[in-house]
Amino acid sequence: MKNIIKGFRFTPSNYPEETEKKIQSYRKQGMKLPPRKVLRTPEQIEGIRESARINTALLDYVSENIREGMSTEEINVLVYDFTTSHGAIPAPLNYEGFPKSVCTSINDVVCHGIPSKTEILKSGDIINVDVSTIYKGYFSDASRMFMIGDVRPELQKLVQVTKECLELGIAAAQPWARLGDVGAAIQEHAENNGFSVVRDLCGHGVGIKFHEEPDVEHFGRRGTGMVIVPGMTFTIEPMINMGSYQVFVDESDEWTVCTDDGLPSAQWENMLLITETGNEILTY
Repeated sequence: MKNIIKGFRFTPSNYPEETEKKIQSYRKQGMKLPPRKVLRTPEQIEGIRESARINTALLDYVSENIREGMSTEEINVLVYDFTTSHGAIPAPLNYEGFPKSVCTSINDVVCHGIPSKTEILKSGDIINVDVSTIYKGYFSDASRMFMIGDVRPELQKLVQVTKECLELGIAAAQPWARLGDVGAAIQEHAENNGFSVVRDLCGHGVGIKFHEEPDVEHFGRRGTGMVIVPGMTFTIEPMINMGSYQVFVDESDEWTVCTDDGLPSAQWENMLLITETGNEILTY
C-alpha cells in the first residue's frame, strides 16, 4: 500500500532531486532512515510553525509570571487560560490520563511532575515547565528551566550545563548526520562537567502527533543511529542529573519521574525542523 497522509502521496518528485538521491543512496547502504510519513510537507510545516509560535509565546508568558510563593497549580491555570485564549489546546491535558495542562518538575523531579495547589515554589528551587500545544491539529513541544530566588551555585551550574547540552545537541542535528551524533554531543558535555544523562527518557518526533518517530536519545555514539533527513520535526530535551542517571516513576501517580538518588535534575527542550541546509528551531 502506498503511504498517503491527508491526501499527500510520497513520491520522489515531492523532494528536491538531490535530497531524493541521498535518501536512495543511504537506503542502498542499509542505513536506518525515517519513515516517509514523518517527512513534513510545506503545508504541514506551516501548521506546525503556527502551533510552535503559540507554544513559545506561552513559555514567554510563564517566564513573566513565575515567582516564589506561587503554587504549581497556578502555573497550570496560567497555561490553560493562555492556550485556550489563543484558540489552542494544551496537549498534555488528558493525554493518556495525565490530569493537567502542563508538567512542572521541581528539583529531583526529572519530568512529568503534576501541578498541585499544595506544591509551592520557594527560594532555591529549580523547576522545569514543559508545555505542549495543539493548534488546528498540529503539535508543538518545548520546556524551560527557571531558578527561583537564591539558587545555590552548583544548581545554577546544572541548569546552565543542561542548556549548553541542548545547544550542542541542536548544533549536531544537521541534515544527513546521525541521531547518535546528537546523543554523543550531549553526553560528552554533561559527563565532562561531572553530570549524568538520563537514559530512560528521550526526545521524539512531534508535529502531526504528540509523539512520533524517531526516538531522540541524549546519549550515544557518533556515526550511529537513524539518518537525519530534511523535513523531520523532533524535540531534543536532555535530562541531566547531578548524581546517577537512574530514575524511577512515583507509584502514587504513575507519572512523576524522579532521580533514584534524590539529587537534582534539569531539562531544557526545543523543537526542530531539519532543513536542506541545517535546522530551524521552531520553539525559540
